[in-house]
Amino acid sequence: MDLKKSPAPTDARPDSPADDRPLPPTELRCSDADRDRIADMLRDALSEGRLTADEHAERVEGVLRAKTVGELDAFVRDLPAAHGSRPSGSQAAPLPNRPSAAIPAEADENVVAVFSTAVRRGRWRAGRRIHAYAIFGSVEIDLSEALFEYQQIVVKAISVFGDVQVRVPENVSMRGTGGGVLGNFEVSPLDSGDPQAPMVFVDGWAVLGNVEATPRKGRLVADILERVSERVSRSMDRKSAGEWERKVNHKLEQVDRKMRRRMGL
Repeated sequence: MDLKKSPAPTDARPDSPADDRPLPPTELRCSDADRDRIADMLRDALSEGRLTADEHAERVEGVLRAKTVGELDAFVRDLPAAHGSRPSGSQAAPLPNRPSAAIPAEADENVVAVFSTAVRRGRWRAGRRIHAYAIFGSVEIDLSEALFEYQQIVVKAISVFGDVQVRVPENVSMRGTGGGVLGNFEVSPLDSGDPQAPMVFVDGWAVLGNVEATPRKGRLVADILERVSERVSRSMDRKSAGEWERKVNHKLEQVDRKMRRRMGL
């Protein structure tokens, strides 16, 4: 007689929850903060030239539709930012908080609003130093479409019971130093992947007012290509004008010779 007890049957209830184990992180539902983090990576990749505009738009649409963290990670799997590093050889030195080049203390342009509004935007040539003063008024300095003739630009913003807004393209670098006295001084730091990209320094104070500097989404510096295009266009215009002038002079000389022969001169 076998006195050994047979093992107790295991509980194999089909209705018992088989997935009591925690889900892997990639299968967790993503939050709005997760989507924003991935969208920021895609935006940086666009500004660095790693993605085309079409690729960026397509991936952003996928980010908005994603349900899990794993689905989000798929959109940045081939980007260095997703791995916490940049490709070898592209490590950039920390950007300074002050201009490395000597910039004159005198402003190239003053934008002043006293109980009024002053706006500088569109296609304009930004000088090395711009001063903005808002006293019971508002000033907007929009560099998103400006021509950057200098690599380093200083914007000095003073707000007294007023508001100063500075807008820059997404693919420039930006730093800010200043503060507020019962006011708000806020500069969103930017780091461009291009070491030759313009650098904007925003300095100033907000006294019972507001000074804010942020990038304009979708705006990129493209003035280098536009400058080349302008030069080529001007060159072509000069050549066309010179050719037309030569043809006119040649016709006039022919007419003059015919008239002289008829008149026996």
